[in-house]
Amino acid sequence: MKIGVDVRVLMDKHYSGVSQYASSLLRAMMHLDKEDEFRLFYNSYHDVRANIGTFNHPRVITKRTRIPNKIFNYCLQKGLSWPKLDKVIGGSDIFWSPHINFTNLSPQTKHVLTIHDISFLHYPEFFSYRKNFWHRALALKKLVDKCTAIVAVSENTRRDIIDLLNVPEEKVRTIYSGLNLSVSLPGPDEEKSFFNRHELKSDFILYLGTIEPRKNIAGLIYAYNRLRDKNIHLVDVQLVLAGANGWRNRAIYRAWENSPYRRDIKFLGYVTDREKELLYQRAQVFIYPSYYEGFGLPPLEAMEHSLPVITSNVSSLPEVVGTAALSINPYDINAIAKALELVVTNPELKASLIKAGKEQIKQFSWEKTAKEYLELFKSL
Repeated sequence: MKIGVDVRVLMDKHYSGVSQYASSLLRAMMHLDKEDEFRLFYNSYHDVRANIGTFNHPRVITKRTRIPNKIFNYCLQKGLSWPKLDKVIGGSDIFWSPHINFTNLSPQTKHVLTIHDISFLHYPEFFSYRKNFWHRALALKKLVDKCTAIVAVSENTRRDIIDLLNVPEEKVRTIYSGLNLSVSLPGPDEEKSFFNRHELKSDFILYLGTIEPRKNIAGLIYAYNRLRDKNIHLVDVQLVLAGANGWRNRAIYRAWENSPYRRDIKFLGYVTDREKELLYQRAQVFIYPSYYEGFGLPPLEAMEHSLPVITSNVSSLPEVVGTAALSINPYDINAIAKALELVVTNPELKASLIKAGKEQIKQFSWEKTAKEYLELFKSL
């Protein structure tokens, strides 16, 4: 079987949720499947081969077109429905798109599309004008209608696809994400340099994810203010916000600037996998108070690193964390502050959440995810 894969999500220098998902899953599939052929496609005017990386598989080829992305997407793919991506890679039986994108294929090629979330239909106000224009231009309804099968990363996302896009239930399958294994920790000198550079103390509350409104970071800052107002003895507990800048985040930085504790609120920007390891190892508690998530991998990563987790009780997050996290209403600032206080000041609760988290993460592995994808490909 010839499996085509759209690896345009791997062109960014810094990987985030979807690119980490695609890279981890593709490597897991190649590890399990040594018989089929993987044909990878991407388009970039610039040389981004270093970002795409190499894959350890006996039968993998990579094909690239060198067209400026705006011309490729809007003029060729959307306007002319050309080129057919499966033909660019020399033909494929199955073509897998790990994310929504402009995609034209030959009629005989089976197309499997992974949808991580459709938050842009729920909350367009959380996205920039540019992002909303992109989402409208994609013509998602037309795209899903042409697909052979759709993979949703959670049951919540599956229901959204069926209900909001009017897709037949039998066409959408839920396959949960895996969980990345820990990477090696940096040495003590690198660790000391990282913490000194960012002025981090030994105790901190950790959030890790894109700095954007959907993640409810302004609400988290307000909750942190209330935690500190009520507990004057928690002067050494910082709030650490790690992640690349997203969009429409002025209100987030305004909340930080107006905080009486802004010196203890640290924006780190993008962090590498090794730096993430350091943060997970040293944090007191991990909090993820999003308004909406298609899956939400960071809470599981935190559980893997023996961190107690606080997260929202909405969208897919209850599926992902089960009863192993302290659930909060993301719209209730007092509830977020109270949850932080409970975990930071209660060693018994912290130990209980850590133990439950270790059990919860056993349900998720990239090997299991890869097996389910390969079974789906073969069934088609």
